[in-house]
Amino acid sequence: MKADHEVDVAVIGAGQAGLSAAYHLRRAGFANEAGFVVLDHGKRPGGAWQYRWPSLVVEKVHGIYDLPGMAFGTPDPKLPAADVVSEYFGRFERTYDLPVHRPVDVLSVSAEGDRLVVASAAETWAARAVISATGTWDRPFWPYYPGQETFRGRQLHTADYTGVGDFRGKRVVVVGGGASAVQLLLEIAPFARSTRWVTRRPPVWREEPFSEDWGREAVAKVDRRVREGLPPKSVVSVTDLAVTPEVRAGLDAGILDRHPMFERLTPDGVRWADGTSEPADIILWATGFRAAIDHLAPLRLRASGGGIRMDGTRVVAEPRLHLVGYGPSASTVGANRAGRAAVTEIRRLLRR
Repeated sequence: MKADHEVDVAVIGAGQAGLSAAYHLRRAGFANEAGFVVLDHGKRPGGAWQYRWPSLVVEKVHGIYDLPGMAFGTPDPKLPAADVVSEYFGRFERTYDLPVHRPVDVLSVSAEGDRLVVASAAETWAARAVISATGTWDRPFWPYYPGQETFRGRQLHTADYTGVGDFRGKRVVVVGGGASAVQLLLEIAPFARSTRWVTRRPPVWREEPFSEDWGREAVAKVDRRVREGLPPKSVVSVTDLAVTPEVRAGLDAGILDRHPMFERLTPDGVRWADGTSEPADIILWATGFRAAIDHLAPLRLRASGGGIRMDGTRVVAEPRLHLVGYGPSASTVGANRAGRAAVTEIRRLLRR
């Protein structure tokens, strides 16, 4: 069946990784529309940033790195990151006249002869190569623990968080050992009746400020996994926790007193293996996200290890497909380099 559109390259997603790839496609001489298209399911520019909670201000973010060719600048550190980054991404799209179509929900990518066909509910694009830059925000991870269905309180994920209002006067258990868990715990604690922080592993605190070198070290750890065909851990999961002045105050106040993971949920809270329990009105699962790659299922890319075997950004089992914002490039540190690397390889592929 003939596709509705034919392009050299289809980019799926307009977050940091997708916009970086689009920029380098433009620089490489791919003409708009006929040469490449960017399909984004957001209603406006901003990628996953547009969905961040309002209290996540610029100064609380580990680092927002420049998109290629345009400096992020130095916005007011007290402004919501969601607004600032969305404006920046939108300005970038306009400046470089990127062919972004939205909202487009990509449902599948399938192989048909010498083309990969990208399909939404309404349209199809036949592409010589595809860059999938769909990130992780659409796949919040909810681990299962016995008794979860019996808990009578509320269970929320980081992706559902909108502010402290839901937590006022409540007994809250925060689950997760990443930076988001720490940030939300510190934010909620002054308003909650009580808080309890639980993690599977003890947190590793790092006194030095977050830096690009620190980020690259974390990216390298994830890269080793995807080259072996293992499911990627998030970059955040392998990044130590920074001891900022706010975190230091939380440690001194006992807010960040970490407890081991509970064994099960009860109707009224959680219980540990030794029989001790903690009453709770809300369980906040700050347990991260998984790669949003369901649309790639028709290509059957899973390796025996459960992940997708990668060589840089290229999928080993399907060389016409590149994943950016996946595994080691699922961070602002790695996204720019991944976009450039994917375009470099695609140029070689299409020349052949």
